Amino acid sequence: MRLGIAQINPHVGHLDRNLAVILARIDEAHRKGCDLVVFPELSLCGYLPCDLLWRAGFLERMEEALQKIVRASKGIGVIAGGVSSKIHREGANLSDPSSLLDGAATTLFNAAFLIEDGKLLGQEVKLLLPSFDVYSEKRYFTSGPGAQVFDFRGTRLGINICEDFWVDDGPTDTQASLGAEWVINISASPFFAGKAGIRRRLAAKRAKENGITFIYVNCVGGQDDIVYDGGSFIVSPEGDLLFQAPFFTEGLFVLDLEGLAPVPPPREETIPLIHRAILLGIHDYVRKSGFSHVIVGLSGGVDSALVAALAVEALGPDAVTCVFLPSEITSQESREDALEVARRLSIELLEIPIEGVHAAYRNVLPHPPTGLTEENLQARTRGVLLMTLANERNALVLAPGNKSEIAVGYNTLYGDTVGALAPIADLYKTQVYKLAAAMGDRIPKRVVKKAPTAELRPGQRDEDDLPPYSVLDALLVELIEKNTSREELIAHGFPKETVKDVLTRYYQSEYKRRQLPPGIKVSPKAFGIGRRMPITHAYRG
Repeated sequence: MRLGIAQINPHVGHLDRNLAVILARIDEAHRKGCDLVVFPELSLCGYLPCDLLWRAGFLERMEEALQKIVRASKGIGVIAGGVSSKIHREGANLSDPSSLLDGAATTLFNAAFLIEDGKLLGQEVKLLLPSFDVYSEKRYFTSGPGAQVFDFRGTRLGINICEDFWVDDGPTDTQASLGAEWVINISASPFFAGKAGIRRRLAAKRAKENGITFIYVNCVGGQDDIVYDGGSFIVSPEGDLLFQAPFFTEGLFVLDLEGLAPVPPPREETIPLIHRAILLGIHDYVRKSGFSHVIVGLSGGVDSALVAALAVEALGPDAVTCVFLPSEITSQESREDALEVARRLSIELLEIPIEGVHAAYRNVLPHPPTGLTEENLQARTRGVLLMTLANERNALVLAPGNKSEIAVGYNTLYGDTVGALAPIADLYKTQVYKLAAAMGDRIPKRVVKKAPTAELRPGQRDEDDLPPYSVLDALLVELIEKNTSREELIAHGFPKETVKDVLTRYYQSEYKRRQLPPGIKVSPKAFGIGRRMPITHAYRG
C-alpha cells in the first residue's frame, strides 16, 4: 500500500483555496502512485470555523467542495476532513432568537470522509468532542454514533479524529477490536512546547496495546493565536516510529508502508521549536488577514528588538517598519540600541520624538498629570502614533508585551498594548532572553544583557517595581499553567509577600487582558481563547 500524507495549511473559511490545495495534492498523489492520500481534520473548512458554521450558505458550499473532491478521486482513495449535518428539530430551542442564530435545529458532525474512485464510501464522525483550553467543539458538534472500520483495497481501516485517540479505551481500541489493521487519525492539533513527544508516546501505546499500525496526520499553519505544527507520523504495531514528517512545513509525503524501517525520534529543543512556531504564527496571521506590512515600536529594549527580529525573519525586511519614539526621558543608550537593531535587521526606522505631542496632551487636561498617570500618558502617546502610521500604510502593529508583564498588568492599556498581534505574549521574560540570545548577531548583546526598563521615568527599572524575573516567572508558571493556589505557592517556598503582591496584580489586571491583541500560543495555557475568566470576579485564592 502506497500512502500519501498531505500535511496542508488550511485557511479557515477560505473554502475555494482549501479545495484548490486539496485537489492539487490529490493530483500529485495520483501521479506518484498512491493508493490513498490522507488530509487533516476539517481540511475542507479549516479548524475551527466557529460561528461561521451557522452562516447562511456555509455548509452548502462545503458540500459542493466535497462533491468536487469525490469527482477528483478517480483511481485513488482519499480521506478528507469536513462537516456533515442534518436537520433535527427535537429538543431544539426555537423560541429564543439567540438560539436560532446559533444553529438551532441543525445537528453538525465533525467528520472524516472516505472516498475512492469517484464514490463516497462512508464517513466516520468524531466521537470525543473536547471543550477544554482552546477547544469548544461541544458548542458546534454532536458526537458520532460509534466507531467503525472500512475495507479498503484489502486492508481493514479504522479512521478517527484528533481527540478520539487521546482517551484510553476509546475509538482506537474499539476499531482494533473490530479488526482494524491500520488506524488513521486525522487531526488539527495545536502546538505547545513538548506536545509532539506526548503525541508520539501516546500513539506508540495505542499501537502496541492493539497490534495496529497507527497513522497520525496533522495540519500545519497559523490561525489567529494558534499554530498547528504538523509533525505527522507513523508508528508500528511494536510501537516503533516508522516515519516522522517535518514540523511547521507543508508537503505531501509518499510512503510504501510495507517497506518502512524504524527511525529515531527527532530532537525537540524547546526554544528552537517555539522560535519556528512564532515565525509561522506571525506569517500566517499577517498574510491570512490580507496584510503585507507590519509596524513595530522599537524602544531599544529586548522585547521590541525580539519582535522586530522575528517579524523580519517571518515576513522579510521590506515588510517591517520600526518606529523609535523618544520622549524627554529616553536615554541616548536606548536610541543607539534602537538604531543598531534596525541596522542589523536592514529595516526602515522612523524616529519621531513625542515630546511635543506629549506636552500638548498634558496642556489640554484640566490638571497636568503626575506619577503613574503621567508615565502612562507617554505610552499612550506612542500608541496613538503607531496606530496612525498603521492606518496610513495599511499595516498591522505588532505589540511587544511578554507573558510576565501581561500576567501582572505591567503594561499600559492603549499604550504598549496596541496592535493586531502580540507575537511573544506567551513567552515569560526569562524565555524572551533565551530566544533573543538564540537570534545571534541580529540582536546586539548589549540589548539582551541590559536591565529591562519601561523608561517612563528617570532611572526606572522593571525589578524596582516587580520581583526578579527569575522568581516572578517561576511563580507565574505555577499559577497559570498548574493552577496552584495561594497556600500552595507559599508552601512551595515563594515568599508570602511576593505571592500576595503577584496575585493582587494578576487578578486586578484581568480587564486589561480581555482587551489585548491575540498572542501566539506556545505553552499549555496561554492568555487568549483557551483561558476564560470573568473580569469582575472577586475570588482571590
